[in-house]
Amino acid sequence: MSDTDVVIEPADDANSIDTDSSVEQDVDNLLVREGDIAADYLERLLDIVDFDGDIDLDVENDRAIVAIVGSGLSSLIGPRGETLDALQELTRLAVAQKTGNRSRLMLDVSGHRQARRDELAALAKDTAARVLESGESARLTPMNPFERKVVHDTISAIDGVRSESEGEEPNRRVVVLADR
Repeated sequence: MSDTDVVIEPADDANSIDTDSSVEQDVDNLLVREGDIAADYLERLLDIVDFDGDIDLDVENDRAIVAIVGSGLSSLIGPRGETLDALQELTRLAVAQKTGNRSRLMLDVSGHRQARRDELAALAKDTAARVLESGESARLTPMNPFERKVVHDTISAIDGVRSESEGEEPNRRVVVLADR
């Protein structure tokens, strides 16, 4: 293409207003669509395994949040949340297949992730207090990426300590250190 093939025209302001609010609306619409696709996928899965559960959808922190709520769903969580992590990944893949975009949706079952988030925040605060008192770093047990993020977020809000991750999956862990 030569320079003469390119024509640059001023945009018509009435037809091409791209404000932050319209971009945010597009993102919200995509996240709602992700949630709807995930809900359809999970409803079919629940039917196949003959589990009763309601599906709640929300959008929070630029992420679709999908929750399966009900009783007798512990087998969907599995030991240490491993089944839940796998189910979340399968759901993300189902959404990506329909949308063509990588999904960051978060799946919860019967409030497991929220309860785990609360436990991890308390662990992070207790660990930070020990590090502040002793001045020595503390290595936590290996955690999945969700769990490490909760700990890092909690530690970042506490003065005098910082956190780092070390190791390789599945043995990646958080280390809490006193600020220098």
